[in-house]
Amino acid sequence: MTFRRLKDADLTGKIALVRVDFNVPMDHGAVADDTRLRSALPTIEFLTSRGARTVLLAHFDRPKGKRVPEMSLKPILAPLSALLGTSVGWADDCIGPAAQAAVADLAPGQVALLENVRYHAGEETNDPSFAAELARLGDLFVNDAFSAAHRAHASTEGIARRLPSYAGLAMERELSALDIALGSPQRPVLGIVGGSKVSTKLDLLKNLVTRLDKLAIGGGMANTFLYAQGHDVGASYCEKDLAETARNIIGLAGRNNCKLFLPIDIVVAEQMAPGAPARVRGLGEVDEHERILDAGPETVARLKRAMENSKTLVWNGPLGVFEIPPFDRGTVAAAQHAADLVRQGRLVAVAGGGDTVSALHAAGVADDLSFVSTAGGAFLEWMEGKALPGVEALKI
Repeated sequence: MTFRRLKDADLTGKIALVRVDFNVPMDHGAVADDTRLRSALPTIEFLTSRGARTVLLAHFDRPKGKRVPEMSLKPILAPLSALLGTSVGWADDCIGPAAQAAVADLAPGQVALLENVRYHAGEETNDPSFAAELARLGDLFVNDAFSAAHRAHASTEGIARRLPSYAGLAMERELSALDIALGSPQRPVLGIVGGSKVSTKLDLLKNLVTRLDKLAIGGGMANTFLYAQGHDVGASYCEKDLAETARNIIGLAGRNNCKLFLPIDIVVAEQMAPGAPARVRGLGEVDEHERILDAGPETVARLKRAMENSKTLVWNGPLGVFEIPPFDRGTVAAAQHAADLVRQGRLVAVAGGGDTVSALHAAGVADDLSFVSTAGGAFLEWMEGKALPGVEALKI
């Protein structure tokens, strides 16, 4: 993908409007996890070090076009100032006199944060007049919020059509990683898709089987595929009404020479509870009261071999109910093996999605893969092959 990069921007004496993702976890009005603040630092510091006046645009939660005090961005001001080592300016609105005054007060190299863009209904409707009001505040636009790039909102897409626009450093890193994974990957490429429901990942599965060399399906969605092949899944979660859809995906994979990996053994239990007695079963050996809750050891061993024979891995979704031991073993073993191969220089591994990130942290390897995206919906839509409005607006 060819997109405009920040290093190509003329920043001298300019006001840079920067869309960041500050939708951070809060606990009693305080930032509980500053990961998203830290991810924005390289772009902010790049701009300030070159003398730009930096104005930050962000949303928090879903106020639906109204001023909801509990959804103000103001609690972010102090921790952001501490991270930057300098006082960050503030405006209690993102357009109008308050925003204009905050921008006017900035000297070269200084930073201001504007209030929640979603306090205005025009943000989520991508209202042209609201986008124009935002654009009047600056000379150029920098989108550093990949996690919001799948939304055609005023602060992600509308403003980018009105100002010279560039990808921020975090956005650039994300786009480069995704291009390595699906755009122009080293082959063979292996995908792992897990999670509970086939219904939420139909577009993803249909896209991946046309683009990957191998695809492993795990988690609850694998039960639907096993059922579609005639295997008894006992009391397991299973979308039986999607059996024909699962068979169609299997056929699509075959027609596109994508080797499909489904479980060949499974871990079952009668209760989905910590420490519940678990047993390894072969396919078709599940009792009527048992639930399939994890991939079996033979399935995991085969997946490890598939990793070893691949150059690139794209991962979205756990192999089992990783939140509840002992049903985390399959996901943890696979994640640790992928991390080992990355450390050896034998594999490029890109992963993303909320459950995936949590699972990788649980396995202790979130920092060891080539790239881990926290973007959630945007990551999933990218893997589905969909155009992301916030990214499309940055293309040359």
